[in-house]
Amino acid sequence: MREVVKIFKALSDPNRLRIIKMLQIRPLCVCEITEVLQLATSTVSKHLSILRDSDLILDEKDGKWVNYYLNHPAADPHVSKLLPLLEKWLPDDAIIRQDAEKVKSVDRNAICGV
Repeated sequence: MREVVKIFKALSDPNRLRIIKMLQIRPLCVCEITEVLQLATSTVSKHLSILRDSDLILDEKDGKWVNYYLNHPAADPHVSKLLPLLEKWLPDDAIIRQDAEKVKSVDRNAICGV
C-alpha cells in the first residue's frame, strides 16, 4: 500500500500533473520544464524528484542536459496501469492546453545556451 500512496501523493500537486502532461508530448530537460511552468529551477527539480521517486518518470543524462520522460513501460504494475489513464485526463483543461503549446515551441538551446 505504501507504494500506491506514494504515487497518488506525487500526483496530488497541480504542477506535477502539468509535468506529467508535458512529458506525454516529449522528453524535456529541467530548463524547458522551468520555462513552461514559470517556476524556480529548484522548485521544478523538487517536483521532478518526487515524480522520479514514485517511479512515474525516469531521467537520462544527455550531454549537459538531463532528459526526463515518462516511465513506459514501468516495472511497477500500478504505474504501468496509471500512466495510460493519465493520458486521457484533462484534455480540455486550459492550462494543460497552454502548456502543450509551449512544449511544442520551447527550445533548450535558446533557454540554456549550447
